[in-house]
Order: sequence, then C-alpha cells, then structure tokens
Amino acid sequence: MAASMGDLFCFCADPAGPARARGEVRFISSLKGKGLFATRNIHKGETIFVEKPVVSSQFLWNALYRYKACDHCLRALETAEENAQRLLGKSCRILPHPEQCSIRKDLHQHCPLCQVAYCSAECRQSAFEQYHQVLCLGPSREDPKHPLNKLQDAWRNIHYPPETSSIMLLARMVATVKQFCSKTANEEEEIVHKLLGDKFKGQLELLRRLFTEALYEEHLSRWFTPEGFRSLFALVGTNGQGIGTSSLSQWVHACDALELPPHEREQLDAFIDQLYKDIEKETGEFLNCEGSGLYVLQSCCNHSCIPNAETSFPDNNFLLHLVALEEIKPGEEICISYLDCCQRERSRHSRHKILREHYLFTCSCPKCLAQADDANLTSEEEEELEGEGETDDAELEDEMTDV
Repeated sequence: MAASMGDLFCFCADPAGPARARGEVRFISSLKGKGLFATRNIHKGETIFVEKPVVSSQFLWNALYRYKACDHCLRALETAEENAQRLLGKSCRILPHPEQCSIRKDLHQHCPLCQVAYCSAECRQSAFEQYHQVLCLGPSREDPKHPLNKLQDAWRNIHYPPETSSIMLLARMVATVKQFCSKTANEEEEIVHKLLGDKFKGQLELLRRLFTEALYEEHLSRWFTPEGFRSLFALVGTNGQGIGTSSLSQWVHACDALELPPHEREQLDAFIDQLYKDIEKETGEFLNCEGSGLYVLQSCCNHSCIPNAETSFPDNNFLLHLVALEEIKPGEEICISYLDCCQRERSRHSRHKILREHYLFTCSCPKCLAQADDANLTSEEEEELEGEGETDDAELEDEMTDV
C-alpha cells in the first residue's frame, strides 16, 4: 500500500511546527512495496505525525440517521448533551459540567446554496476550493432525480450498515485524484467483491453509470471506464482509513481530566457509566459520526500483528494522529495493525484468513514467523468466532473508528 511520492518523505508531529524529521518512506520490495521507517528514536506515547486526508467523506447511512458532522473535516456538530439526547432518544437528559463540551456552534457555517453544514469558515472554504464547486447540489439537494442523489441512493441500497466506505469518497477523489497504489485486474476484482459482497457485486456497473452521469469530465475520462472505476474501488478498499468523531466522547475525556473532590468524582463516574449503558440499550454500537478518508503517510504504514504504532482521532475531526505504542529505534519500520485487539490474539491461521480476505496479502511479521510451525487449523472456539466474523465484517472497523 504505497503512496505516490518520492522515496524520501520527512514529516513532523506538528504540521505547523518546525520540521523535525521522525521518519522516511522507503522502498522495501516489489511484493511489499514501500514502508515507513524511523530516522531517530521515537518514544512510547510520542506522536509520530499528524496528517490531513487527501479526501474524506462521512458514511451515507451515518449522515441519514442524523449523526451531524462537518461535511469537510467530520468534526461532530452536536453538543455533547445533544449527542447524548439523540443516542438515548430522550430530549430531557441533562449532562453535568456543560462547560467541558468543546463544540463551538457560533462558528458553524452552511453552504449558502445547498445548506451543507461545516464546523467553521475555514472548512467551508477548503471544501469549496477542493471539491464542493463540483458537488454542490444547490436547490436540488432534496431532488431524488438529481444524478448525485440517485448515486447516493443506489449506494445506500447496496452498502448497508455497518458501513466501511462511501461512494462519495470516490466522488471527491475525482477532483483530487492521486494514484496511491497499483493492483492487477484480478486483485481489483477481489477487492470489489469483498467491498460489495456476492449479492451486490453485479451492481458495480450501475454505480459506474450513475457516477458517470453525475460527475463525468473529459480530462478525467479514464476514471469513468469500467477498468478505471474498478481501480478507484480498489484504491478505497485497500487504503481507506476509518474516521470516528464524537462530541460526547470529547466531553467524557474532558470530565476525566477535572480535579474534583472524591465524592463528586465518584458521582460523575457513576453518571457516565450509566449514561453509556443507557445509550447501548437504545442505540447499540453506533455511537460516532463515522466516515473514511485517504491518507498519504498512513497508507505507507504496513501491517504487523504486533504493531509499534496506532492511529487515533483525538481532535474530534479528520486529523489522523499516529502514536508510538513502544520505543522505536532508528531504522526500525513503523507498523500499524489492520486487525483489532481481539483478532490479533487469534491463531496465525485465523489472522492470515482475515488478512487475505480483506487485504489480499499474507502477513510475515515476527509474530507470524514465530508461529510458522503452528497447525493450519483453528480450534473449535476459533471456528465459532470465524462463523460470526463472516457475517460481521464491521469488526475490522472497531479500532479504526475508535475516537
């Protein structure tokens, strides 16, 4: 999963700060592509880099169910109290310490033509300059016959929750297209099959026709051919990074940092614990505003079943933070995991099965090599887990969308 960039790419933890190089992108092999390597000692807990996506987009069902997020950076737009009330289905629930909510509604803006919401004037301007001039529906936002609305409706009828991608990510890529990777036709077919599933694989041509009707440009014509459109799908399928934001989660983190008398701390912790229990009963696992994005540096991070770094979204927007999980020495590869915590604890055979199905490669990390002599059979318990996993691909998104 190598990004299209020079062999050497230096970066810093603070994009606006001094360029203190922490690593570089290097070519590894024709089979593995490129990887990210440390150029100095990186300490446990240190932010390796902060990165904006090339493009990002909220999931369509997530938006339809009123998970209100900035249309550009995916920052949650509800206050923590509004967030909790919607998830609980109770408009009367009041949260203590409202001053700990970070949402600034006074900064929110809308597109004057289509009324799409943004968290700030900066996001509205960035979206307009990058893609919104092309994608703005104006007064046709509620018109079901508009080509873009037809495209989105077709996608929702094919890709049900739990979501892993959005057709609008491809739409935004047309304006800012960058070729991150190169796959063979057979590999692309496998990725499309995994993304859409058996039932809807044949709908790819329908999506391509609607996509063309909505967005065709002569100078980008190669992306609208069957082969080009399949390549876009393959790019999203192998490089898409899940994004999750939550004003409620931000409020909880802020409350955790409050210095309170012991009895007040106990009361607040009990309130938060009960709040999440009530939300789980009402809403289940869908707590966050969710979407996906394409990141240049993050896409260069290869997988390991014992990762030394992980991604998170602590700023409540699309800014990806890569943080070291342990000490990383100069020359050591910086790896993340494409598997969640539970999947990483399963057998080598089970891990390889998941990675081959979803990412089309066989892992050769130190953990997998150390377990090379293990039997290629799972236990009865693992077989049960795999049966559940085959019907619930959302497990792969658990860590990706954890705020």
